[in-house]
Amino acid sequence: MDKVDYDLIIIGGGPAGITAGIYAARARLNVVLIEQMALGGQILSTDWIENYPGFPEGLSGPDLVENFEKQAAGFDLNIETDEVVSMDIDGEVKKIKLSSSTITSHAVILATGASPMKLMVPGEEKYAGCGVSFCATCDAPFFRDRVVAAIGGGDTAVQESMFLSKFAKKVYLIHRRDKLRATKILQERVFGNDKIEIVWDTVLSQIMGNTSGVNQVEVKNVKTGDMKTLDVDGCFIWVGIKPNTDFLGNSSIKRDGSGFIIADSKMETSVSGVFAAGDVRNTPLRQVATAVGDAAIAAVSAEYYIENIK
Repeated sequence: MDKVDYDLIIIGGGPAGITAGIYAARARLNVVLIEQMALGGQILSTDWIENYPGFPEGLSGPDLVENFEKQAAGFDLNIETDEVVSMDIDGEVKKIKLSSSTITSHAVILATGASPMKLMVPGEEKYAGCGVSFCATCDAPFFRDRVVAAIGGGDTAVQESMFLSKFAKKVYLIHRRDKLRATKILQERVFGNDKIEIVWDTVLSQIMGNTSGVNQVEVKNVKTGDMKTLDVDGCFIWVGIKPNTDFLGNSSIKRDGSGFIIADSKMETSVSGVFAAGDVRNTPLRQVATAVGDAAIAAVSAEYYIENIK
C-alpha cells in the first residue's frame, strides 16, 4: 500500500467536523482537520443555544465553539487552516488538493455543512443573529409574545412558521405567489392557524432596525408594486439551503436532488472510505445535536475502516 500522510482527513470545522476530530484524535488516529475559515461554522453567528443537552441555562454559539475547541485541544487534534480545491478519492489512497499543497489519507470525513440561501436584501447581513434568523427550531423561543415576519412558501417555511406560532403572538408569512408550494396537509394547518397571517404576492425588499435589532421589514406587492412596512421584532428567511460541496466537482459521491450527500447508517458514502456527517448530508434535521451524533458514528466507522485496510 502506498504511504499516506494521514490515517484520516476531516474536511470542515463546524460541530460535526470538530466532534469527528475529537473522536479520531482520542482513538490515536493520525488525523488532520481542514477548515478554510474560523472553527464553528454557522453556530458562530447563533446568538443563543438552549436545546443542546448538558447546558440547562443555554449558552451562546461562540461559547459552545470555544468549549469544542478546548476539548479538541485536550486531545491534541491537528487543525489546519486551508481550502480544499479538489479531491481524488476513488482509489484506496485519498488525495486532497489544498490551496497550498496536496495531502493523502486512508479515509476522509466530509463535514462541510450547508448554507441558507439568502435574498441579498438590505439589512439581511447586518441583522443576521440580531433579529434575522434562518432557523425557527434554534431561535423561536427568543420571540415569545412578539411579532415576526417569515419569508417563503414551501414545506420548510410553513412548518417553521407553525413552530414559530407556538411562541410568537403573530407571524406574517410572506410569499411571492398567490398560493403556497407546501404540501396540502401543511397548507390546511397554516390556514387554520389564527396566529399566522399570509401576505400573498409579496417579496421582502428591506430589513430595518436599530442597535437593539430588527424592528421593521419593507415589502413589495409584485402585482401592484405597492410598498409597505410591517412592524416586526424578527425576520425568519426560508428560501432554501444549499450544501457546501462545490469542491466535490464531478465526484462519484452520490448526492440527492438538492446536492446533499447520501450516506448510510454508518455515515459511509457511495465511495468506500469516504464518510459524511452533519448538515452536508441528506438528513431530516439539521441541528448541533444531530451533527454531533453523525460525527461520532462517522469517526468510529472511519476508524474501523482504517483498521481493516492497514
